[in-house]
Amino acid sequence: MIVSVVIPCRNEVAFIQECIDAIYATKINTDVFLNVFVVDGMSDDGTREKIQSLQNKYPSLQLIDNVKQLTPYAFNLGIHASKADYIQIVGARHILSSNYIQQALDILKSKSEVWCVGGKLINEYINETGEIISKAMSTSFGMGIGNFRTLAKSGYTDTVTSPMYPFWVFEKIGFFDEQLVRNQDDDFNFRVTKAGGKIYFENDIFLKYYVRGNYSGLYRQFYQYGYWKVFVNQKHKAVTTFRQLIPPLFVVFIFLSIILALLNPLLAILSFIVYFVYIALALLMGFKNGTKLKESVQIAITFPIMHFSYGLGYLKGILDFIILQKKPSDKQKRLSR
Repeated sequence: MIVSVVIPCRNEVAFIQECIDAIYATKINTDVFLNVFVVDGMSDDGTREKIQSLQNKYPSLQLIDNVKQLTPYAFNLGIHASKADYIQIVGARHILSSNYIQQALDILKSKSEVWCVGGKLINEYINETGEIISKAMSTSFGMGIGNFRTLAKSGYTDTVTSPMYPFWVFEKIGFFDEQLVRNQDDDFNFRVTKAGGKIYFENDIFLKYYVRGNYSGLYRQFYQYGYWKVFVNQKHKAVTTFRQLIPPLFVVFIFLSIILALLNPLLAILSFIVYFVYIALALLMGFKNGTKLKESVQIAITFPIMHFSYGLGYLKGILDFIILQKKPSDKQKRLSR
């Protein structure tokens, strides 16, 4: 049995060795053979040289060029290069637990209705700001109820990170949509469920994920999440999850409340109550997850950055894709760092 691990990558010299070492340290049955494909977007920070040096240590490690430098192209290049029974996708900043691959295989083999398996995400950080962001992203208030980042029990869900698929899934429903710079995994997993498959979250397997270490990168990341989510919705003519609507409605409320408050004092009071509840919840979650006063306040401040940027990106997506019928902006194809 062959499992091919596909790693999309660009300029990840700080993380790529730990990612690859963890994959080869995984505990798998003797009848399972691993191939690892790093699909690199022409990195210029030493990532390629690091991978080439690791090829001496791991003979089944292969480097594939992704000249278009976009994630969905990397996914598809790796999958097409594979002659495998199962495909495991791993981000370059994802560090798999030693039981990840084998347990995902066992689930796929034992549950015929499951077409995709993924595990628990544990946020890691490289600096103080990254620690604040990781704690905010670990909460349901920050990410939304039902988001895979905050699940605590094994069960069915709508999407997972670092997914494993039987290869026949790609033969049945096609490959990743190369128009989608963001949310290509959400789109693919929506197609999985639409075709009759189920997606399973396994709480007993996990991966570390190194989050962004600055707020500008976080803002751009969530703005793009919102922007590209509308493109996915338009493609499928459906809203894929209810929780995606809350941030854009929140942004609309902010703008409307400012205007309406000037027209009617009662509406100003009602708006104040809503803001008060939001701030109180943000502070409550901040103090619940922080260890010091300063850290707790910083966590609370991180929530509106994520919510506002996602909501603003979503509204820009509605304007571009639905109202103006435009193609995706080249600016939103830029990777967030």
